[in-house]
Amino acid sequence: MINKRLLIKNLLAHNDENSFYDKKRKINISEKEGKAKFLKHVCALSNSNPKNNSYIVIGVEDDDNEIIGVDFFDDSKIQNLINAYLTNPPIVQYENIPFPHLPNHKVVGLVTIRANNKITSLRKNIWKYYGGAVFFRDGSISMPKAFDIKIEDVNSKLVEAIENHAQNNIEYTLNGVIDFLNSRKDYNPEYRVFKEYFVVCWAGQKKVVKDNTYYSRVDIELINEQVRLFFSALDEVSISITEDSFNIIEYLHLGLQDAYNYYPLEETIISFKDNASYHINTKLLFEPPQYDRKVLHHIYNSNNAIIDKLKNGRALNTTEKHDIKNLPATYLICYLNNFPEALNKLYKAKFYLKSYNLEVYLLYKKTLRILRKVKYS
Repeated sequence: MINKRLLIKNLLAHNDENSFYDKKRKINISEKEGKAKFLKHVCALSNSNPKNNSYIVIGVEDDDNEIIGVDFFDDSKIQNLINAYLTNPPIVQYENIPFPHLPNHKVVGLVTIRANNKITSLRKNIWKYYGGAVFFRDGSISMPKAFDIKIEDVNSKLVEAIENHAQNNIEYTLNGVIDFLNSRKDYNPEYRVFKEYFVVCWAGQKKVVKDNTYYSRVDIELINEQVRLFFSALDEVSISITEDSFNIIEYLHLGLQDAYNYYPLEETIISFKDNASYHINTKLLFEPPQYDRKVLHHIYNSNNAIIDKLKNGRALNTTEKHDIKNLPATYLICYLNNFPEALNKLYKAKFYLKSYNLEVYLLYKKTLRILRKVKYS
């Protein structure tokens, strides 16, 4: 079993990027340019490594390999993005790997790319890259190449050696459990052993609502591979455990006029097998709540009036100060109830909400994250 923290260190020991791994300070797939560049690198690494895994390490300084970390990346639908834009897409997995010296909210992103032994190309135009383009690695650079280029297997033995040097052992596992228990004393950390091999640690802030238990600020770590799942203070999840699985359901707290309910958003299941293997699968559960259109029209117009006031530098009244906290979520509800123009209103509200105060801006970011998850599904 590969210890992903050791794997990252072994990859960085090669110092310079090459044809089987790349390193980035950060990526931004919320913007078209960042999305295009990410897809280009995935395409190039897949084509250059038909017989072995290739990797992208994110959160590392380019000059000296200093591990600085990035924010936790919660887009579990990254494979959907790959499938939408690439022909013959590889299997791509993004994992958040904690490092002891980083702040609790920082991790190193590890993208693992497994080719399918076919030429991967762009399916359609994106940014300045044209549909049909094929990329390969030329040293540390992802370059466009001729479509009929011969794929050569030159890295398998080297990558195999790196992965073998990153194998887990009992010392790393025990140290990982102890580190987790010590670092999360604030929220009653627990652990569970699955299939006599895998160790999962978790901790979170507990809340009981109408006999249902929810958690926020949840850390879940698969110790054997140093893979971390994280849900922020803005998230609310339920946790259930069976003999061979660890199950998390994330909920959305949505509603109108302070009448809020919990709606299942997404289920993540970590399944453990008898052959010392595991799988992390996610499934979208979300069905948007439906409301009376007359009520939504009123709320939609009220949201627009609040944004107009902020745009013109006018002060909000007491009611509007309360309503602005619900504005991102209610724009989202309007959009999910077939108010297509509400989406553009939501995007355009970013500057004014960010300038208003941090609490409202964090609620805005949470709403965009929900939208992104639903959209990619």
